[in-house]
Amino acid sequence: MEIREATSADWPRIWPFVRDIARAGETFSWPLDVTEEQARTFWTGNEVTLVAVDADGTILGSANAGANHMGPASHIASASFMVDPAHQGRGAGRALGEAVLAWARAAGYRAMQFNAVVSTNERAVRLWRSLGMEVAATLPEGFRHPVHGYVGLHVMYRLL
Repeated sequence: MEIREATSADWPRIWPFVRDIARAGETFSWPLDVTEEQARTFWTGNEVTLVAVDADGTILGSANAGANHMGPASHIASASFMVDPAHQGRGAGRALGEAVLAWARAAGYRAMQFNAVVSTNERAVRLWRSLGMEVAATLPEGFRHPVHGYVGLHVMYRLL
């Protein structure tokens, strides 16, 4: 698997799984009816957008990262991740997570903060903990899950 910066030519292969994940409403706090134009702006509007690409050219997942805050807190990065459900369990999330942390370190950020990790997204919570992220706080009932109702929304953090 290769992790590389996304190009505009990648978007048509990213959009289908981004759309499906957003519409499922289980892990992202985006509008369930997000348009392609909105999603593209949300997803590619950061400092870097990465893709995990299989040997056959299939895009397995994507991530984006950039400054989480401005001014005196601009040394804190943030990132978002989506792995195509058809390709989960192949290590794309871990590879993208490691790549984003390395990118943030190289870009001079001092910490990484994930603002909204849904507590019921146990795979993601386990993965981020294994990469050194800690739950700094949980907003009780911060996310309205379509199956579980109101669940916690974690803020996760680690120094770089």
